[in-house]
Amino acid sequence: MRVLITRPRPASDRLAGLLATRGIDSAVEPLLDIRRRTGVTIDLAGAQAVLFTSANGVAAFAAATPRRDIRVLTVGPASGEAARAAGFADVMSADGDVGALAALVGRTLDPQAGAVLHAAGADLAGDLAAMLAPWGFTVRRVVLYDAIAATVLTPETAGLLRQGGLDAALFFSPRTASAFVTLVTRAGLVANLSRVSALCLSANVVAALDKVSWARIRTAARPDQDALLDLLAP
Repeated sequence: MRVLITRPRPASDRLAGLLATRGIDSAVEPLLDIRRRTGVTIDLAGAQAVLFTSANGVAAFAAATPRRDIRVLTVGPASGEAARAAGFADVMSADGDVGALAALVGRTLDPQAGAVLHAAGADLAGDLAAMLAPWGFTVRRVVLYDAIAATVLTPETAGLLRQGGLDAALFFSPRTASAFVTLVTRAGLVANLSRVSALCLSANVVAALDKVSWARIRTAARPDQDALLDLLAP
């Protein structure tokens, strides 16, 4: 089996190593290039918590400020693990999507206790401020990085698609899924996807992929990497 990994580096390289330990070959096609912004001021005055919707946000925040003494709520296990590894002690994970994170904030925080800071990229998968407005929360968003979409498939991935050399592709976000469909269409390789299974982290990812025909589309039982990789089991 050969699996296409579409995550940005270095996350894609780590995942390739993990798959190798399971005897699964992989090819890496980083559809997004994460570029941290420099000179960003992070104002934590009056903030009761920081919200992270990606591990990239955690890494960018940790690089921009030494503060680790604030409560952290994350969208899922990967971002939660990243926050703990970065030195945050008080971390809770919603184990879901942005909606689940908003619900966790609503259940556990008091809107009268101060604003919440959303440390994020320039492109958002969901509007946390709008989701939390009914609870009365003030959300301050700080943009710490840009995710630049690839403009062309690498020759290696294009060749694998032409030759039928891919069995499955892993998709972790709607944006990477949409980027892949765009690039495959541009390369004239849409018909080749009929031999590839799309393995998706969530229903939102599926919605970005079902514009083209795949061998099949499967969704992880939970929105985390372990559940996604469970779909590779025989």
